[in-house]
This record gives sequence, C-alpha cells and structure tokens, in this order.
Amino acid sequence: MRSGKLVSRLDIYIFRQVLVALLVTTGGLTALIWLTQSLRFVDLVVNRGLSLMVFLRLTSLLIPSFIAVILPITTYIVIQFVYQRMASDRELTVMRAAGLSPWALAKPALAVAVLVTVIGYGLSLWGVPESMRSFRQYQWEIRNRLAAFLLQDGVFTPLSDKLTVYIRSRDTDGTLRGILVDDARDPTAHATILAERGRLVEGPSGPRVLLIDGSRQVIDHQTGRLDTLTFKQNQIDLADATKDDGTRVPDMSEVSLSALLHPHPLLERDRGKWIAEAHKRLTAPLTTLSYAMIGLFSALGGQFRRHGNIMRPMVTIGVMVGLLAVGLAFGTVAARDNRLIFLLWLHATLPGLICCWLLLLPSIRTRSVRIGQPRTAAATV
Repeated sequence: MRSGKLVSRLDIYIFRQVLVALLVTTGGLTALIWLTQSLRFVDLVVNRGLSLMVFLRLTSLLIPSFIAVILPITTYIVIQFVYQRMASDRELTVMRAAGLSPWALAKPALAVAVLVTVIGYGLSLWGVPESMRSFRQYQWEIRNRLAAFLLQDGVFTPLSDKLTVYIRSRDTDGTLRGILVDDARDPTAHATILAERGRLVEGPSGPRVLLIDGSRQVIDHQTGRLDTLTFKQNQIDLADATKDDGTRVPDMSEVSLSALLHPHPLLERDRGKWIAEAHKRLTAPLTTLSYAMIGLFSALGGQFRRHGNIMRPMVTIGVMVGLLAVGLAFGTVAARDNRLIFLLWLHATLPGLICCWLLLLPSIRTRSVRIGQPRTAAATV
C-alpha cells in the first residue's frame, strides 16, 4: 500500500510539474507570436483610422492557429526541461532508487501528452477552421465594407476593379484634400471626378465620400467629345462600389475536414492540395505524442547517469529540428502527389514508436532475465 501511494504521489507530482510548465511555456510563446504577427495589422489602427477593438478582434482570431502549431513543440521542450531539471536535482536518482522504471517515470508526462493530443485534435478539426473562417470573413468585411478607411495619402487606392480613389492629403479634422476618382462602374459613362476637398460620411449602406467643389468629366462615346460637369457637392457610395458581386471563396484553412476530403468540383485543379491538408489535420496532433516520446527517451533512455548526460538532449534537439524540416518537406510532396500521403503518417507516428520501443527495451530485457533465472537454477539442480 505504501509503495502504491508513493507511486501515485510521484505521478501527481510529475504530472503537475509538466502541466504547469506546459501552460506557462505555451502561453508565453503564443503571446510572443501574437505580438510579432499582429504588427502587420498595426497600420490599420495607426494610419487607416480603425479602432483598437477592431485590431484586437481581428488579431485574436489567429491565436488558435498559433496554439495548434506550437503545442507539439512546447510539449517536447517542457518534458525535456522538467525531466532534465529533476535529474540535475537528483530527484530522478531517488525515484529510480525507489524502484521506478523508466517507463513508470514516463507515464505522467505521457498522460499530459495524451491530453494535449486530444486538445490538438479539437483545435485542428474544429477550433482553427472556425477561427480562420471568422478571421477571413472579418478581414473581407474590413476590405469591402470599411474600404473607405483604407484610403492612404498620396496613393492610388483600388477599392474595386472599377473604382480607384486618390487623395493628396488628409487634415487632422478628417478633411480630404486633392481628390481624384476614376469611376468605371457604368461602362457607358467612364467618369473621372476631381474635387478640391471632401469628407468621409456614413451612408445607409456604408461609408461614402462627400465631394465639394469639383468637376465630373465623361467622354461621350457617340461624339467623342469630353463633357465636363462642375458641382458644389457630390457623393460616391464606397460600400456599394467595393461590394463583391460573388461570394467570398473559402480558403483551405477555414473549411471542414469533410470539405477538404471532398473538395468542390470547381477546385478540381487543387484537389491534391486539399486532400493533403486534410491528412495534415489528422496527423499534426499525433506529432505531440512522438515529440513527447523523443523528450522522454532523451531524459530517461539509455544508461542512467547520476550527473545527467548532455549528449542525448543535444542529439534529440538536432533530431527535432530535422523532423520539423522533414515534416514541411513531406507536406509539400504529399500535396503534389497524394500517393505520398503515407509519409505524413510515418512522420507523425514512427519517431514516437521507435522511442517507445527503445524506452521499453531495458524493461523487457530485465523481465526476460528474471524469468530465465529460476529456470536455469532448476536445470542446474
């Protein structure tokens, strides 16, 4: 009973150490990646007039994809760190002296890895597609319905294929100076509109540009004559001008697994890429278990040394870098030729199976020796 309680307490201790370290490491790396990636969208707030809440909402939708990518890597890092720390503090020495085998010491970390794998599947099959769908949709709305805020000083901004707007400068009160609009929405009356100043106003269907003191120039196709109309005020509806006629085409990252496995007939040319992406979603969470086994074999496998062994961690770090590079290469070749999709499954499972076998091998040999010893003694008698 005491031995069982001791093992249970040690399991809980190791499990808590690995889990807490994993939460802290994953949270820190996610925040760092979010900060670096969100810098791409800072221009929306600083120079284009969108609110801070729009920025936070848009960039926060990318967080699930960051977590899904780094979870397998952080699992390896945390297991390597926790077990190496316990080895340097002689905790592993005490646990081995208490009779715990490498496999028994590995079970708490494997429990964390299994939990992370389940979370990874939840993110890969549901969380990431949903968040990316919301991200793409919100980004599309910003580009179309809020296109007026994307106008830049001194830049010809194409709000659609048929409407281009140029502004020379923008005052602190929001007044636009030196406005030029190339309007080709009416094919029979391609117009060029000039205005001294203007202002963005809110219309019933979205933003509009109120033009003041300007002229509208249209070429008469029948006579070839340039017709010029001056005006005091005129309005252009940017929301209707930038609204797409068709629906937004979904990206691979935002569709469901079934949609990836059975792509739309219109996407037949990219069928191989979509099917490969589906298998990536199914295999990516499994790499968590493989990477966890690599970390456990690095810390617990091989000949035990009280003062630790720096060579195994260094070798496994090199192996991890190689596996990450090979995973990217396998994803590329599988997208080109779906007959090579099995490489994705081998990459996700084979390293873990090999490390599992290497970690169990000493225990198997020890059991076989123990079983063989009584037989040898009996035969001698």
